Amino acid sequence: MDNLRFQARFRALTGYNPFPWQIELFATCVAKREFPQSCNLATGLGKTSVIAIWLIALMDHPESVPRRLVYVVNRRTVVDQTTDEVMNIRANLSNLEDRPNNVRELKISTLRGQFADNQEWSADPSCPAVICGTVDMIGSRLLFNGYGVGFKARPLHAGFLGQDVLVVHDEAHLEPAFQDLLIAIKKAQWEDERSQPMPWRKLRVMELTATSRQNGAEGQKKNSFGLTDEEKDPPEVIPDPPTEPIHLVWRRLTAKKCLDLHVVGTEKGAVAKRIADFAADYQDKQNTVLIFVRTLEDVEAVQKELEKKTTCKIILLTGTMRGKERDELVHQQSFKRFLKDSTPGETVYLICTSAGEVGIDISADHMVCDLSPFDSMVQRLGRVNRYGDGNATIDVVYSAAFDEKDKLSPVRKKTLELLKQLPPSREGEDESTTRRRNASPKALGDLRQRTDLPCKIEEALTPVPTILPVTDILFDAWALTTIRGKLPGRPAVEPYLHGISEWQPPETYVAWRQEVWELRREFTDEEDQEQFQEFVTELLEDYPLKPHELLRDSTCRKNSGIRDKLVRLAEKHGDLPVWIQDANGTVSVTLLSKVADLPLVNCTVILPPEAGGLKVTDGRSTGLFDGSDYVPEHRNNYDVADLWEDDKGPLRKRIWQGDNKPTGMTLEREIRFEDLEDEDAGPPKVWRWFVRKPEAANERSKEAHKLQPHLDDAKGCATHIVGRLFEAESDIAKAVILAAWCHDLGKNRERWQRSLGSDYYPDEVYAKSGSLNGRPPLRPRDFLRDHYRHEFGSVLDLALGDESQPHYGEFIKMSPEMQDLVLHLIAAHHGRARPHFPVEEAFDHKHKEPAAKELAIEVPQRFARLQRKYGRWGLAYLESLVRAADYIASANPNTAGKEE
Repeated sequence: MDNLRFQARFRALTGYNPFPWQIELFATCVAKREFPQSCNLATGLGKTSVIAIWLIALMDHPESVPRRLVYVVNRRTVVDQTTDEVMNIRANLSNLEDRPNNVRELKISTLRGQFADNQEWSADPSCPAVICGTVDMIGSRLLFNGYGVGFKARPLHAGFLGQDVLVVHDEAHLEPAFQDLLIAIKKAQWEDERSQPMPWRKLRVMELTATSRQNGAEGQKKNSFGLTDEEKDPPEVIPDPPTEPIHLVWRRLTAKKCLDLHVVGTEKGAVAKRIADFAADYQDKQNTVLIFVRTLEDVEAVQKELEKKTTCKIILLTGTMRGKERDELVHQQSFKRFLKDSTPGETVYLICTSAGEVGIDISADHMVCDLSPFDSMVQRLGRVNRYGDGNATIDVVYSAAFDEKDKLSPVRKKTLELLKQLPPSREGEDESTTRRRNASPKALGDLRQRTDLPCKIEEALTPVPTILPVTDILFDAWALTTIRGKLPGRPAVEPYLHGISEWQPPETYVAWRQEVWELRREFTDEEDQEQFQEFVTELLEDYPLKPHELLRDSTCRKNSGIRDKLVRLAEKHGDLPVWIQDANGTVSVTLLSKVADLPLVNCTVILPPEAGGLKVTDGRSTGLFDGSDYVPEHRNNYDVADLWEDDKGPLRKRIWQGDNKPTGMTLEREIRFEDLEDEDAGPPKVWRWFVRKPEAANERSKEAHKLQPHLDDAKGCATHIVGRLFEAESDIAKAVILAAWCHDLGKNRERWQRSLGSDYYPDEVYAKSGSLNGRPPLRPRDFLRDHYRHEFGSVLDLALGDESQPHYGEFIKMSPEMQDLVLHLIAAHHGRARPHFPVEEAFDHKHKEPAAKELAIEVPQRFARLQRKYGRWGLAYLESLVRAADYIASANPNTAGKEE
């Protein structure tokens, strides 16, 4: 493709002409058939445009370009602007007159925020997709341990995020442990796994950074992609207004940012007070003023000082905010003042911790801040006069004495030395500006080329944490997703995502749920408690905690950490129940009075609303955990679980019997409250939990599906999927199609049909419950369910079939290796068989006990064989193709599957 055609497509998708580096990146990708491992680009130069470049490359080179792009942002990112940009690209996709068939549509999902995971990306793996998420959300899923994901779906996420994917890691220098982990996973797939060549692409990785570290994994920074030579060398006079794309690059690189350094005394609060003084000078100038400080205590101190001096609007942005309030922030008019092309108005102040440094496209008129490590300062400076159309003043305040207990003091000292080496600013001649330095992106980048600096740039960066090495043994252990409890040799994944650092204290999450109070009970013995905890764990798998419900903070910060605040709450409400969910999703139930003595690091404390603890100001939640008292009239501020939604509306709702059923939702769980010991007790209370599954948008999907038509639908859907992914006549494709055709054979059992709600067996055999035309609907009867797993029965039905059955005829034609694959794909389509079926599930009354026992032994052996053959992520990918076919068949049932 020539450059003109690329530029036309880029302009149609994004609405603007590409910069020279964007044209060059596309040309490089086309020539080498892969994306570079590293892109070193200054902030404000459109790094997220790599998404549009990927999509254009995919249009003409589907054989070499991954079908999915995963865009990973730092966990401190508080505003999901990347997803908005991708949605604009999707909306503009129809503008392409020459759009090829392989990119007729683009799926978009975000794994964070209030609009978390609409499942578009995993519903049809043959469609191009962009998935946006944080290091935690993407990294945990890649390691088969998805946060907030039940054990059944963990392999699906790992497979679809780990195969046929380009992972773009934004601001990679902030998460060196995760970058090394990505490289390790890539190496495991491409070099270490002894798997045969597969008809799909494996994982590829590209980092984006404005402050590249020189000692990255595999020496990948040596050949880092960057700006073109012409872009790096702007002229003395830049055309104004700009008439070419490169003029915009030059303007942003040389943006006027005049920096001054101010030392203050060592008395407590001196830095915060001086910052407030500088900020207050802008109160009558109709400016947007960005204030950065390193700690929450300083955020509060600056706010208090500033409120004494001005009545202008002050907004706060910290990484400890609950997701709901964080997502609402971007819609506030005061915050929109910091976005591009905003409407001028009164002065507005935005006080941030490091949460405002990354993944957020804001541009303030001026900035006041304390001194942080050099990489942090670069990020901060990228949020002021970002587009080069202003004249920003930056005041950096630091104490005359550095706290020797602060682990970051050495690099902050080095940063101070480097900032003093910036060239003088040429803006203005009066005495107030003669000391100021040029802090433009170009001036900062030029420091790397100098040999006369007092220290190396690397010596001023935030120290690299201790990075824990990953091994084949760990990858294997994490892939055993059917084993849900603690497993020796299988640690939590969090330290492998972020590393271990002394300056980054461990954190704990907090959420509020009404069910913690409603389901309170006294336990008769330890076994009773364990059974209840298993029930609660399953409850939260059905109705998981979502990012908009969660806030986080330091676990043990003196006087203000999560643990100390819980102690203060316990002094008033020690007898209240509390649930604690660990990183593996297992829940323990205790009392608030006992929480402080339990391990809380990387855990989520789930409180009843009656416990309080949420900071509410003027009736509105701030999203911060401050240990304040519960206020009954503000009850709705605490439990916000039902505010999870997508662009079509709410995705779930809990209602009491008698309330109106939510439109478009299906019943997920019913909880009955009744006192069996009190004969005079009234009728039981019934709590119904509804969810709107993606397939519920199709009215047909709510109807009962007969079994054989559903299996035929799944076969057709699998044929469609594999036909778009790889050669439909290949052995692997045939195995996937046959597994989809047979995946639910085990539902043809009388007891299973009765538990589904059907009394029509064997004359009518159903695959799914739902409405019946002119007859009462099929509703699951939980009391009839036992531990039987229909997929276990499906495997037995196929393996022990006879030639009179069409699917068995197809099965026996296959090689033993492909038969192995078919049986595993069937066994694993609801999350079992990785590596086993639990003892209580390994039976089938239709078949003799010896056959069931033999299968139970074969399942883990088969899993081990196939994982060696296809690789950890490759096998999970194949499993997920069958699950996707089942999903699509359920969402769009064929007319033959409808009750007549």
